[in-house]
Amino acid sequence: MPVNVNVGDVVRMRKPHPCGSFDWQVTRIGADIGLKCQTCGRRVMLTRHDFEKRLKTILEHATPPDEPPGSLRGNPSGLL
Repeated sequence: MPVNVNVGDVVRMRKPHPCGSFDWQVTRIGADIGLKCQTCGRRVMLTRHDFEKRLKTILEHATPPDEPPGSLRGNPSGLL
């Protein structure tokens, strides 16, 4: 089952980066997952499969952006 991560989430991996940090920020979502080290700023790309194997936990979820005016997200039926 795929892990539900979004751009901006901070995740903890199972093994440390050579700089000593376990924590990464998600910068890209797709077939590959882009990550940025929280300590040294190094950017890496992992396949989704490798990311899911190496992921330990999601530390914090990104705050969702404010909804644009006229968005039907708060009203799924579309009736006003």
